[in-house]
Amino acid sequence: MTDTAGTSAEALLSPFGVDLDTAAKLGAKAEGVELSTLTNAAKIAGLPDVIPVALKRGDHPGVEDVSGLFEKYRQHPARKTGQAVAQTFEAFCNLTARHQTEHSAIFANMDWRKPTLTSVIDYHEMADGHANFGKHRVHYAFPLSEEWQKWVAGDGAKMDQGDFAWFLEDRVAELSSPTEDEKLQYERDFATTIATPAQLVELSRGLQVNVESKVKASTTLQSGEGQIAWEETHNGADGKPLKVPGIFMLNIAPFFMGDKMRIPVRLRYRPAGGKVVWFYQIYRPDQFITQHVRDMLGEAREETGLPTYEGMPEMAAS
Repeated sequence: MTDTAGTSAEALLSPFGVDLDTAAKLGAKAEGVELSTLTNAAKIAGLPDVIPVALKRGDHPGVEDVSGLFEKYRQHPARKTGQAVAQTFEAFCNLTARHQTEHSAIFANMDWRKPTLTSVIDYHEMADGHANFGKHRVHYAFPLSEEWQKWVAGDGAKMDQGDFAWFLEDRVAELSSPTEDEKLQYERDFATTIATPAQLVELSRGLQVNVESKVKASTTLQSGEGQIAWEETHNGADGKPLKVPGIFMLNIAPFFMGDKMRIPVRLRYRPAGGKVVWFYQIYRPDQFITQHVRDMLGEAREETGLPTYEGMPEMAAS
């Protein structure tokens, strides 16, 4: 046994029987992981100043992303995303006001058949500010009323006499008498008479009386009205030829729970093979609906104080 005085330096430095050369080689191959950060020294726009990474040593050194380790313990999302769907205009304004920032914006899709309003909460920052994701939104699709959908679906569709008679009778609640201004304007513009609801009801009942009759004559009167006579002696409900007005008025709310609008409708018919084919044409529905959506867009601008645009945002919703 060697005493302490005779103990070599190597033995003192390697009490577990490993010499210095072996220890040096093992140190060079040491395995280990160290948490560190990478700095965005170039200040690349849209990137954070630093990001956490793992530095690996050993035979296969490298840099690994460690964000996934943190994500497991996330208590809140990194940013607001998703699209809230408002079922009323009031809810749309309230939700927008709840989340909006100074950079938020409202867009209106002006397609009269399916108009919508969309608030992009995380819209691009103003002027020279940062770009944004545009993934947090509030959406309102103007819900079309059942009554309006019926009228639009039948617009321009050909109907036989019986079907048209029942159609008018079923939809009488949506008809309206013209105002004096409407009577003057539309009778002048269309060179025809404008009907009251009572006249349309009278017309529908006269059509029902003559549903199986053959047309004897069809003429246009000086007033612009059409006049139809049938071969049978009872031409109309009162035994006289039926007068057909050229236009009538709808008083209808195109959107569910929305305000009513007054829209003119042209009434048309064509004699064909002893029968009469009927149809109607809603006069410029795009103008009336577009103006209504534009008014609602203005109201949203007043309610929220946000800029509004007729169109669609450049980034997709998802």
